[in-house]
Amino acid sequence: MMGLSLAALEATAVVTAIPTVVSSLGGLELYSWVYSVYFLAATVTVPLWGRLSDIYGRRIFYLAGIGIFILGSALCGLSQSMVQLVCFRVIQGLGAGALLPLGMTIIGDIYSLERRAKVQAWFSGVWGISSIIGPLVGGLVTDYFSWRWVFYLNVPFGLFGACVIAVALQEPERDRSGRIDYLGAALLIVSMSLLLLGLDQWGNSESVWLQYALLIPSVLLLMLFIFQQSKTKDPILPLKLFRDRIFSAAALNGFFSGITLFGAISFLPLFVQGVQGTGATEAGWAITPLMLGWVTFSIIGGRLLLIVGYRVLVVTGMGGLTVGAFFLSRVDASVSDLHLTVVLVVMGAGMGFSVIALLIAVQSRFPREYLGIATSATQFFRTIGAAIGVAVMGRVMATQMVARMSNLDSSAPSEQIAYIAQHPDVLVNPLARGEISSELLEQLQGVLGTVLQDVFLVGFVASLLALAAAFMVPRGSARQHARRE
Repeated sequence: MMGLSLAALEATAVVTAIPTVVSSLGGLELYSWVYSVYFLAATVTVPLWGRLSDIYGRRIFYLAGIGIFILGSALCGLSQSMVQLVCFRVIQGLGAGALLPLGMTIIGDIYSLERRAKVQAWFSGVWGISSIIGPLVGGLVTDYFSWRWVFYLNVPFGLFGACVIAVALQEPERDRSGRIDYLGAALLIVSMSLLLLGLDQWGNSESVWLQYALLIPSVLLLMLFIFQQSKTKDPILPLKLFRDRIFSAAALNGFFSGITLFGAISFLPLFVQGVQGTGATEAGWAITPLMLGWVTFSIIGGRLLLIVGYRVLVVTGMGGLTVGAFFLSRVDASVSDLHLTVVLVVMGAGMGFSVIALLIAVQSRFPREYLGIATSATQFFRTIGAAIGVAVMGRVMATQMVARMSNLDSSAPSEQIAYIAQHPDVLVNPLARGEISSELLEQLQGVLGTVLQDVFLVGFVASLLALAAAFMVPRGSARQHARRE
C-alpha cells in the first residue's frame, strides 16, 4: 500500500509543481516531456516486470522497482536543468512500472480468493485517495518549501515500504528454469515506445514526417513481436493467455475503459477552466468526484464480489461508465456543479465496480507462474488505451478548433483568432485571457465547449465498446471461475 501510494502521489503531485519547476529551470518547450517520458517508461516495462517476478519471485523485483523509483526521485530533486529533469524522470518511470502491477500481484499471491477481494478493494481505495490528495500535497510543498521536495519526499516513504517488504514478505520456492524472452521484451518496448512517441506528435502539422517515421516502424515491430511470441518457448506475453475468456474480456475492457477514463481526467480540467472560466485550483479538483466514486465503489464491489459474481459487477460498472460518459459529452458552460459532480461520481462508481472485479477474476484464473504477467498485462492494456485515447481526443480537439474558429464571426484580428485556434490553452491562462475582449472571450468559450463535447463523445463511443467487452465475462459465481487455491 505504501508503494502504491507513492506511485499515485507522484503521478498527481508533480502536475501542480511543474509550472514552478519551469519558472525555476526554464525550458518551457520540454514541459510536456516531463509527463510523457515518465508515462512511457512506466508503461512499456510493465510486462517485463511481471514476467521477471513470475520466474524469480516478487520480492526482489518489487524492491528493485522501489529502489529505481527512489533513485530517480532523488535525482529529479537535484536537477539543474529541464533536460536533466526529463532524463531523471525516465529512471523514475522505470521503477514506477513495477510498483502498481507487482503490488497487486503480491496480494494475489498471499491471500485466498475470499480475502483477496477485500484487500484489493483497499488497494483501490489507497490509489484513489492518494490521487485525490496528490495535487494538494504538491501545491503545499511547492508553495511552502520547494518544488524539489515534491521528489525528495518519495525517498523516506519509499525506503520504509521497501524495508517492510524485505523483512515481512515470505515467498515459496520457485521453479526458476524458465527463461526471459529478451528479444520479445525488446520488440515490445521499442514498438510501444515508438507508438506512444508517434501519438505524442499526432496532429502536429509541422512534424508529419516524424509521425510516420515513428508509427510505421512501431506497427511493423508489433507484428514481429506477435509472431515471435507465437514461436518462442518462454514468451514475455504468452499468447495463450488470450485463450481465456476472462483475460480477453479484461484486456479489451481495460483498453477501451482506459480511453474513456483518462480522456475525462485529461480534458475535464480544460473544460472547467477554459469553458466555465474558473481558476487553476478549481480545475485541479475537478476530477475529485470521479476518484471518490471509484474509491467508494471499489470497496463496495469487493464486498459484493463473492455474492453476485464477476459478470454482474463488470456489466453494471461499465453501464455506469457508459451513462456517465454520455452525459459528460452533453455538458456545456451552463452545467451546474451538482450535475457535473453526479456525472463524475457515476463514472467513478462504474470504474470502481469493474476494475476490482476484473483484477480478481484474472488473478483467480491463472496459476502462480503466470500470475505476475497476467496481472501486469491488464494494467498494460489500460495504460496503452489511455495513451492512444488521449492522443486521438487531442487530435479531435485540434482539428475541430481550427475548423470552428475559421467560421467565427468576430471583429478581432484574424491572426489572434488563428493563434488561439492552434493554442486553446490561452483560454486557461488568466493573463492571456485578460487580454481578450469580453465579446470574443464568450464566443471562444462557446467554441471550446462545443469542441470538448466532440472530444468527450469519443470517450462515450469507447465506453460502449468497453460495455460490449463486459458481456464477454462468463456467468457464474466467483468460486466457479477460480482455479483451485
